[in-house]
Amino acid sequence: MNRAYRFIKARDGVMFGIFLACAVFSVLALGCICVFLFASATPFIAKVGLANFFGTNWNLNENSYGILSMIVASLYVTALSTVLGVTIGLFTSLSLYKFTPKRFVPSIQQMINLLAGIPSVIFGLFGLIIIVPFLRDNVSPTGIGYGILAASLVLAIMILPTIVSVSLDALNSVPRNYHEGALALGATQEQSVFSVMLPAAKSGIFAAVVLAIGRAIGETMAVIMVIGGSPVMPTGLFQSVRTLTANIAMGALELSGDHKTALVASGLVLFFFVLVLNICFSLLKGGALREKPSPQPAST
Repeated sequence: MNRAYRFIKARDGVMFGIFLACAVFSVLALGCICVFLFASATPFIAKVGLANFFGTNWNLNENSYGILSMIVASLYVTALSTVLGVTIGLFTSLSLYKFTPKRFVPSIQQMINLLAGIPSVIFGLFGLIIIVPFLRDNVSPTGIGYGILAASLVLAIMILPTIVSVSLDALNSVPRNYHEGALALGATQEQSVFSVMLPAAKSGIFAAVVLAIGRAIGETMAVIMVIGGSPVMPTGLFQSVRTLTANIAMGALELSGDHKTALVASGLVLFFFVLVLNICFSLLKGGALREKPSPQPAST
């Protein structure tokens, strides 16, 4: 008995050490990235000036490092792709939750999950060969298929697995007596799902939206292939523009000196966006939890 107890205690100690090492490694990795970004980007931004760095002209030959146009393009692409992806993904998860015959749900869910395993370059090729020509020939008033809309459609498809899987898990985690109670009070199936189950799962749905935004704002290869690549201020959906991630990827292997440091500074701006996004999500989630009524004891 003592030998078995010592073995279990030693095993628990080893596992505790492994978990602690993994946690410390994660924190150290994040700390190293933060130090690298701030140590490289802050002196560069101070050197060129905020007006130059956040200007609208990106021309390395003239030592102009304005990234404002790329910030705006990134926000437009992220916002539009999130709206499209969340709308389609949320209704898909609701359909799989209560409105699709149960025997079809595993197959449909598996096919949606397969999208997550497709490399981003394949999505880019699909957008380049299918979406861009379709928009150019049938939708675009300027005859240009590249641009914000093409990139947003590709990203909306890419973030669907995240939204569907996380939202569906959030809906399945809601106690079933919520749904049954709503039906017992006379609500229809649709009213019960949209008025009771959906608000009860909003915390998990918020998480799906945040993960989708993070995937959309950080995607690079697929966006490069369908957005065009011109570092100009966006004025329409059908215009060759450039996002921050595309700008970093296009110059990371070719530039050096201050030009390469400008890309690191662009990465710092992206890091700031992700940080603000997570803070906003934490505030929204905290507000949702505070608004959630505490369960009342059953009356006897």
